[in-house]
Amino acid sequence: MYSLSSVLKRLILIHVLATQLLHINSELSLNTTNAYLNHKCLVSQGKYKPGSEYEKLLKLTIKNFYFESGNKEGFTLSGSTTGFSAIHSDNKEGFTLSGSSSFSAILQCRGDSYGSKCRDCFATAAAALSRRCPWYKGKIIWYDQCLLSISPKYSIGQIDYDNNFCMFNAKKLGWDFLITWVTFMDNLTTLATTGDNRTLYYAGKKQLKDDMLYGMVQCTKDLNTKACEECLMFNSVHFQDCLNFRRGARFVSRSCTFRFEFYPFIAKSVHII
Repeated sequence: MYSLSSVLKRLILIHVLATQLLHINSELSLNTTNAYLNHKCLVSQGKYKPGSEYEKLLKLTIKNFYFESGNKEGFTLSGSTTGFSAIHSDNKEGFTLSGSSSFSAILQCRGDSYGSKCRDCFATAAAALSRRCPWYKGKIIWYDQCLLSISPKYSIGQIDYDNNFCMFNAKKLGWDFLITWVTFMDNLTTLATTGDNRTLYYAGKKQLKDDMLYGMVQCTKDLNTKACEECLMFNSVHFQDCLNFRRGARFVSRSCTFRFEFYPFIAKSVHII
């Protein structure tokens, strides 16, 4: 027979294990909805020293971005020690940037991740970027719901052709799907860059026999529509070996992204196109 003390110890152990499992499950759920994707420390752009003017500017930008990522006023101007800088916040669109002749920073949240989601993603990204790329002037980090890019060079409105990557599902599809995803991306791009929309973001779905194909395109809001189209076209060609015949794939860059899956990954409902 078990003593009372041994039974109590077992009950306490079960309670501790259950608590740990709940904590793990909550972390897994969080990671699923806003997973870390990648980061890049831009080594060629050098490092800054503690207490330098660059560090002061960086800290000020991070502070401003945190507050701007949640407000809805649309536009804010700020000065910097390296010259005039504009901090633009259009958070109905989930976008914030700061730029001067020797500094630029961009926060772009996914088209369905505005307000508190955008702010939470930014806080996560800023902390992770500081930890992963300490003292580097230039750095980029990507999450499912946002990207954060910082550089000592002026890059606002310019397509970044260098900092990109691709992810894909290991399962493959036949030749007939090649035309399907290319046409699907073209349609999404058109809807994101033309007409009254021109938000540089569009998500949609397409019926394929017994399957539903979901997709999304997005460009950072500092680009114009022509540059957005060019960025998406360049990366779709550059990563065609990664995208072709895959049952789900995405390319991600500092300037634009495209993703398609056979399951819904956008929080809001999307239209059939």
